[in-house]
Formats: sequence, C-alpha cells, structure tokens
Amino acid sequence: MGLAVGVDGWPLAARAQQPEQMKRVGVLMSFAEYDIDTKTRLAGFRHELERLGWSAGRNIRIDYRFAPAGVQAPVFAKELLALQPDVILAVSTPIIAALQRETRTVPIVFVY
Repeated sequence: MGLAVGVDGWPLAARAQQPEQMKRVGVLMSFAEYDIDTKTRLAGFRHELERLGWSAGRNIRIDYRFAPAGVQAPVFAKELLALQPDVILAVSTPIIAALQRETRTVPIVFVY
C-alpha cells in the first residue's frame, strides 16, 4: 500500500515520543475524499500508524485535505501549514509543489 511506505522512514526519535505529546500530521491528497481507493489508502495509512504506536486522538492528530483537481492544492497547503503540523503526507507532484512553495521547514513525506 503506497501510503504506508513513508511512515517507516520517520526518524526513530519522532516515533519514540511520549504518548502524552500530541503530534500533528497534515495529509494533502490529489484524490477525491470519498473515492474508494482514497478510503483504502487512508485506512492502510492509519493502520500502519497504529502498528507503530500512533493512535488518532491519543498521541496524534491527523488533518486531511483533498484536492482532486489540483487547483485547490495551494489553498489547502496554506491551510495545513497554518495548523503547524509536525509532518505532512503528500500525494502527487502538484501537491508537493504547492507545499514546497509554502514551506522549507516542515518535513514532507511523499508517496505515490
């Protein structure tokens, strides 16, 4: 599953944080929110996070944005960065480009 691949690449120190420290992950996807493939990918992503000890609402908060046409990517990139995520998961080259125009400090994990 493509989305789960990048999680293992997170620095070990980030994965070893104490549970009481809530981390924030932004997810910006170039797929439609209610598409079955999108739901499957996100379920795999959340499953892999849980396998690594990250549980939504307990020690991680995930903010999702969907830009299937790509034109909303710059707006959603700004929105996600305003939430001050610790890392952003990005899907597609236009999404990466929009995020890189907005930040060079927040880590961006790219998946295909």
